[in-house]
Amino acid sequence: MNRFLTQQEIPLGEPLKGIGTLGEGEPENALSLFNKFLSSTIGLLTIIAFIWFTFKLILGAISIMGAGSDKTALENARKDITTSIVGLIVVIAAVFIIDLIGKILGIDNILNPAAMLGEIFKL
Repeated sequence: MNRFLTQQEIPLGEPLKGIGTLGEGEPENALSLFNKFLSSTIGLLTIIAFIWFTFKLILGAISIMGAGSDKTALENARKDITTSIVGLIVVIAAVFIIDLIGKILGIDNILNPAAMLGEIFKL
């Protein structure tokens, strides 16, 4: 019977590895590596959210000052400020929820950058 190319076994040799630091190290370090990645991502997104809140708040305040007697411009500026405040509250609530989820999953330093940096630089 004829064997097609897709039916032949091809040895791959060594197991495939990831690119960069994710492909290095022992499998036992995978949880701590994931913990570091998750903490860094959350911290970066929180900083970006606070910068965006500050930017939108300042733009809303400038819009209020420049609105003059225009009711629609004043209302739009108030909406911008209100949505930026609501966004900040959502980000703060999300940080607390992520901390709670981290404690439930057993990742205690999920939001602790000092412990994360101590592990990275072996301080």
